[in-house]
Amino acid sequence: MSKPNIGSSLFHGAQNTAVYGGIQNTNVERDMHVHNHNGRSRNRVKDLEEHIAAGAMHNSAERYDAPKCHPRTRFAVQDELVHWIEHGEEEENPKKFVWVTGPAGGGKTAIMGSIADICEEKGIVACCFFFSSFAQSIDRRYKRCFVPTLAYQLVQHQALRPVGEDILSCVERDPAVFKKRVEVQFEQLLLQPLRGIQRDAQMPKVILIDGLDECQAEERHGTSRTRDEAIRANEADQTEILEAILKAANDPSSPFRFIIASRPEPAIQFFFTDTAHNITKKIFLDNKYNPDADMLLFVEAKFDAIRRRYHLHASWPPQDVKHTLVGNASGQFVYVATAMRFLEGSSGPPQELLNRIMALGHRDVATNPFALLDALYTHIFNSSPKPLLAARWLVLIFRTGQWNGTGVLNGLSARFIQLFLESSQAEASYVFRGLNSLVSIPPADDHTSHYSLFHKSLTDFLGDKSRCGSLYVANSLELYFTRYLQIWKDKGPATPLSEREKKHFLHRFFEIPNLPRHFEENVELYDVAWWVRSQDEFRMHPSCMDPDRHTLVVRKLFSVIHSSCDGKCDPVCKYVRTEMLKELQRLSWKTPRQKTKWDRFQISKALDYDEDEIRPPENHDYDYDYDSADPSLTRQTHVATIGTRRSTFSRFRRFRS
Repeated sequence: MSKPNIGSSLFHGAQNTAVYGGIQNTNVERDMHVHNHNGRSRNRVKDLEEHIAAGAMHNSAERYDAPKCHPRTRFAVQDELVHWIEHGEEEENPKKFVWVTGPAGGGKTAIMGSIADICEEKGIVACCFFFSSFAQSIDRRYKRCFVPTLAYQLVQHQALRPVGEDILSCVERDPAVFKKRVEVQFEQLLLQPLRGIQRDAQMPKVILIDGLDECQAEERHGTSRTRDEAIRANEADQTEILEAILKAANDPSSPFRFIIASRPEPAIQFFFTDTAHNITKKIFLDNKYNPDADMLLFVEAKFDAIRRRYHLHASWPPQDVKHTLVGNASGQFVYVATAMRFLEGSSGPPQELLNRIMALGHRDVATNPFALLDALYTHIFNSSPKPLLAARWLVLIFRTGQWNGTGVLNGLSARFIQLFLESSQAEASYVFRGLNSLVSIPPADDHTSHYSLFHKSLTDFLGDKSRCGSLYVANSLELYFTRYLQIWKDKGPATPLSEREKKHFLHRFFEIPNLPRHFEENVELYDVAWWVRSQDEFRMHPSCMDPDRHTLVVRKLFSVIHSSCDGKCDPVCKYVRTEMLKELQRLSWKTPRQKTKWDRFQISKALDYDEDEIRPPENHDYDYDYDSADPSLTRQTHVATIGTRRSTFSRFRRFRS
């Protein structure tokens, strides 16, 4: 019996075969192709993901406690919207847009959240974007993340796989697409991939956009705007988005229509009532949709939960109390929602808390439609041991940012804000006591979550002196600068921390761009060299995402400390600038030469600098440690700079003589 021919029988008919160590591997090239293809797809998705606002998607973790319509409420408006999405094309004069609008507190975001859930279950929503000017992630307030976030959701949509592949190919071909105008992004990332696809019954029908009035124009480093400039910039960005959507809606290749919810701000109202009037269906949340009946269902459900919690009689509270609460709301869902959160979350007997709310119900709503809401907000603030300080803190977090309705501390974790603002340990718990019906406060052991407001109307209230009265904060930055300087002086917060947590806190502290313009008389108490060294250290730290930010902060301090000098530098300016230059030179930074200020008759006594010339070393290794730097290099740089300064002074003296 002859031996079998292994070469002709064992591998007979096999293709793309390789043998390694006696193990047979078939179809290796095909498997590697699939693996490489999947890996490339993952990389392209990652490139897109870096430019999205994940928190703006309706099912994001950030929106886990976002308002939704209570069961059995807002049926009329929800039914109208869902019917338009499913059958709007069958109307005699079909519309491309539905604009859901109405006054603050009318429940627009809750309705949009519920519509998103309903449409997702039906498979008819393509994507969503929920703008928010007070959310945890600041990306939810800027236009730059708007189109990429919509595109990302289309990539993930099961019914749009070919479209998703084309979107990723666009990102791969043109990585700079994210820096282009909104209209161009719509064209490249949405419309081009949609062209040529076969429409079918499984195709999603609608794109949902909520809170467009909260879209804000970004401020670049070192720039600021007046109130009017900020309003115009915001309106320009909102209009740019609307015009891009209008072009997309009119494109024959687009299968989508749009539901957009916002307050009736002037620029948005002009667009829908003029520019896009012929293709817009307007839904104004007024008495037509019977909000009082929905609010009555809501308060009855909440009172039912409170009765079960405290084992109260089934007749509590009397029916007339419920109707009075609903009547006091004047159509504003935010009023009853805040009132019920106060009853559910505050410490005290339910009847006593209810009596407090009912006692507020004697206000003139004819002159101020928010009178009862304002009274409720004021009462809740007064339940804090320090109402004005609580208002100052909330303004700093949510409102002080150059008229945009965002605070200088917004976007930072609640833990960092607590450590920054506290002048004594655990002060935050004391100040915010009783405010849990207005502010979502993370638990003490949560070091990453953010403070968030339950409703934007609170920032409107705090920003209007005629509404908030004694709670009005004219200059919240005074407290901010006081705390900044105290932390600088102490080289850390008031609360004792481990070395690791202190390092993490200081890293964030040194990234804050808002710097004090004035120091105390005893300026020598502030270790300027430590401040500069820390900026340089954190600039080079591996976890630093934006090294240029620290450079800009150094330049900004060098500039603002001199801004109040007139002719002759004051002692504080001289001390801070001199100490800064000495330390920057020691760290091998490029520092500016002095330049002389001229006036009509003589050279000013002050020698000025061009702070833009302050730059870190160009070829810096990011593992650089200033403690182990070459001392001779530092000394040579320092001596050379001093020589330059002496030469400048010599020329100055020769000119005067």
